[in-house]
Amino acid sequence: MTVETINPISAIECTHRHREVDFARGNVRHEGGILSDEIEQLNARYIAGEIDSDALTAAILASQSVQLP
Repeated sequence: MTVETINPISAIECTHRHREVDFARGNVRHEGGILSDEIEQLNARYIAGEIDSDALTAAILASQSVQLP
């Protein structure tokens, strides 16, 4: 799957995104789950500003490693 790159983000935005991902990761762990390497790579791209939140969500939902209830 190809995910488009967006414009560079500020250090503040990068920090904000990192906190968002950490919060989501904590929620997954609280429910007994662990994020796959594929999802963690997508999260890293999001934090770095390579993709936006819409692209992150679309890529996660399209992932073969995600199991929806």
